[in-house]
Amino acid sequence: MRLTFLSAAILLLLVVPSHRAAAAPPASAARERLHALFDEAWEFELREDPLFASGVGDHRYDDRLPAVSVQDLLRRTNARRAFRDRLLAIDPASLDGADRESRALLRFQLESAISDFELHRYRFPINADSGFHMDFAQLPEQTRFDTAADYSRYIARLRAFPAYARENVDLLREGIRTGWTLPRAVLSGYEKTIEAHVVSDPSKSRFFRPFAGFPASVPPAERARLTAEGESAIRDQVVPAYRAFLDFFTKEYVPAARETVGAGAMPGGKEYYAHLVRQFTTLDRTPEQVHAIGLEEVRRIRSEMDEVIRKTGFQGSFADFLKFLRTDPRFYAKTPEELLERASRIAKRIDGRLPAFFGRLPRQPYGVEPVPAEIAPKYTGGRYVPAPPGGKKAGTYWVNTYALESRPLYVLESLTLHEAVPGHHLQIALASELTDLPAFRRFLYVDAFGEGWGLYCERLGTEIGLYTDPYSDFGRLTYEMWRACRLVVDTGLHALGWSRAQAMEYLSSNTALSLHECETETDRYISWPGQALAYKTGELTIRALRRRAEEALGAKFDIREFHDRILAGGTATMPVLEARIDAWIRALSS
Repeated sequence: MRLTFLSAAILLLLVVPSHRAAAAPPASAARERLHALFDEAWEFELREDPLFASGVGDHRYDDRLPAVSVQDLLRRTNARRAFRDRLLAIDPASLDGADRESRALLRFQLESAISDFELHRYRFPINADSGFHMDFAQLPEQTRFDTAADYSRYIARLRAFPAYARENVDLLREGIRTGWTLPRAVLSGYEKTIEAHVVSDPSKSRFFRPFAGFPASVPPAERARLTAEGESAIRDQVVPAYRAFLDFFTKEYVPAARETVGAGAMPGGKEYYAHLVRQFTTLDRTPEQVHAIGLEEVRRIRSEMDEVIRKTGFQGSFADFLKFLRTDPRFYAKTPEELLERASRIAKRIDGRLPAFFGRLPRQPYGVEPVPAEIAPKYTGGRYVPAPPGGKKAGTYWVNTYALESRPLYVLESLTLHEAVPGHHLQIALASELTDLPAFRRFLYVDAFGEGWGLYCERLGTEIGLYTDPYSDFGRLTYEMWRACRLVVDTGLHALGWSRAQAMEYLSSNTALSLHECETETDRYISWPGQALAYKTGELTIRALRRRAEEALGAKFDIREFHDRILAGGTATMPVLEARIDAWIRALSS
């Protein structure tokens, strides 16, 4: 999974795409209008979301935070409605294939954001393993610190945090008033993600880290002043804001949190969840249809799991085998360092095989690091953290080293294939380099595409040469089963009346995930409805497109070309991706 709590409008520096250079053929009036709209909508999003802009390399707004009051959200929504109306007035028949694809993707992005506001998704600025306060805590790692001015802009953001936190709390209070809160069942222990930033000594705060060591480019004469200003901002603004949020969370939000777990139980929740199903799958499917697909996938994968168990020679039931995997010490690292070293070694093995499967690889590297300690207890097993292109930092593959007894080694190859290479890092880093595309497309993230690609890459590990023993192959299948179970569990919770215990039991009885992960994952699905549907939906689509290409092209099919074509246009909805691959097949078949 890619680390983000942001909307689909992920953005970077405003650049004039190279395909609009003077040497290009004269553009039609429709094309000119379309690209003018791309530029205007892009600039609007950069200006309105300074954290988004910084995260993708535009530093013009590094001294401010987004305004997230309901009034500001309404103002943005009205602007996006105007952009959408202008977009719909451009006839796609007057555009070439690349521009039609861009038009469709901007429409998806705008209409998703508009519906999110209209259906009140903004009432959830936190979920069971993420939140505005956790994203803000990554600021020291995601900020540029090359000059004294960079430090001053960072300090300005620290000072702006109280207002930003108050506006997010106001959204949570609206949720309380309307019955749109997170379920109380998923909030146990969440306060630790806030408490970690309530410190008595500013120098102990993670926000102080940039002041602990200045780069040579910051004049020594400036350092004492900047350090004093940083300490003041942490002590007088950041820590009090986190303390106020902690008081609100423990004394007001948790006591008011709802007892139900499904989104469908909230007022208007059925419509809200139906929207999320469409948004995260990018397909016009009902919760019931998704549930049925999940049940069929669970049946198919279970038969493959049974075959792998037979290869191990294990004597006992399926449940006995799961217990064996969860309890045998051979499957668990003894230290955090051992887990990180294993993950790093797997990643480098994969790196060495990538040229056999991809014609184009990204320039940006990646590293392997542990999940930050303050969020690790309720966090997923691993995640990918992108880095802005052209910066001084690499992408990061996070591995959760908390509770090592819940981090089995037999799933580590699948996790690495998904989060690092050729999954999220390869896909996101390559997309950022597609300078011939409109800027918004380089940094758009459609979950069904990104997470579907990650899951497809887990299976690709069989071709790359991983899963050399049956236990790691079972780990691959348990990860695939996990994503199939998500189709069942997510729809069960939010549309079919399932309980939290029922969801946890379904996960624990069908996968070899640790019981700790079954709990944290269930809480994630409860608090983030719909997102878990993206993985299997996207993977099934990509696999179906590969079969279609192999059958149509025969000896002309090249796996490197297929993968390059999947990634060459950046992220996509499933209908857009299908059209992209069909056009490629037609071109090679003619």
